[in-house]
Amino acid sequence: MTTPWGELTLARFPDDPRDRLRAWDASDEYLLRHLREVPLSGTVVVLGDRWGALVTALAAHGPTQITDSYLSQEATRANLARNGVETGAVRLLTTQDPPPGRIDVLLVRVPKSLALLEDQLLRLAPGVHEDTVVVGTGMVKEIHTSTLKLFERIIGPTRTSLAEKKARLIFSTPDPSGETAATPWPYSYALPEGIGPVSGRTVVNHAGVFCADRLDIGTRFFLGHLPDSRGGRRVVDLGCGNGVVGTAVALANPEAEVLFVDESFQAVASAEATYKANDVPGHAEFRVGDGLSGVPDGSVDLVLNNPPFHSHQATTDATARRMFADARRALRPGGELWVVGNRHLGYHVTLRRLFGNSELVAGDPKFVVLRAVRK
Repeated sequence: MTTPWGELTLARFPDDPRDRLRAWDASDEYLLRHLREVPLSGTVVVLGDRWGALVTALAAHGPTQITDSYLSQEATRANLARNGVETGAVRLLTTQDPPPGRIDVLLVRVPKSLALLEDQLLRLAPGVHEDTVVVGTGMVKEIHTSTLKLFERIIGPTRTSLAEKKARLIFSTPDPSGETAATPWPYSYALPEGIGPVSGRTVVNHAGVFCADRLDIGTRFFLGHLPDSRGGRRVVDLGCGNGVVGTAVALANPEAEVLFVDESFQAVASAEATYKANDVPGHAEFRVGDGLSGVPDGSVDLVLNNPPFHSHQATTDATARRMFADARRALRPGGELWVVGNRHLGYHVTLRRLFGNSELVAGDPKFVVLRAVRK
């Protein structure tokens, strides 16, 4: 990536030579070109830097990165090292960490989730003062009227730039007289009846978690077709989101050991809150990480998975393929991977290639539940 301060070599995480997706886009480049004219002094905070491109370029200014993504954080570490920058030059925080008390420059890579943007701006607003420089960036298709209204409501008067290469900048002027409010997140609600052990139970969602205000239809379909997991079994809710699936297993089988894992800090916090809100018996572990990295080979009896098929704005099955391969490695012989997905995604083909088998457990016009056994 070409920046006003030189060339950078960048990659997504995990680095895959077959991956044609770049670790930056035109909105990152547009923001960095604009920053040539901005005095970057004091505390510089970068929110939502997807693969570390922004903080790597700005490392000389000692920025603080705030991200919800474990993969983005690991990409940042790798990209800093790739460009000869010490990791300590950048402060790495998650969306669950307390934000800096004073912010002099706030740079925002607009996230896909409007709720996450609202939550984070409200958390950061107390550190913003009248002289804070606030600049957002995103592709034109990512910036909506609702996006600008959020900046206007939480930060102050807001305008946008002209578009360049389908990217746009957002400029907000902090209004010290504006009202400050606490974030409305996390959000809790009661689950519907007729979905097995979690019927009527409480679910807790932090901002940015998929379908945070309702039970998504794919998970609902999965809950109606979960395997019998009775007995002392090691179960993984892989890509756990708010933890509803793993909590259902734990309620049905108090002897099970359930590992909730997701690459989203918001998701794992939601899963833990959901589990605790329902006084679930038994043992559970909550882990933010890259799939089943760190889980020993052949140590798991059952993996439950509702894989995403988007990486930010890109549609891809790369994440699902990595999850399936990870599950195969971690499962003991005879262990099972159960997957729910949109019918059109054709996950059965990938499962047959990896496991040598794939069985249709249940299906409707939109979703399928598939089972693969580790031989």
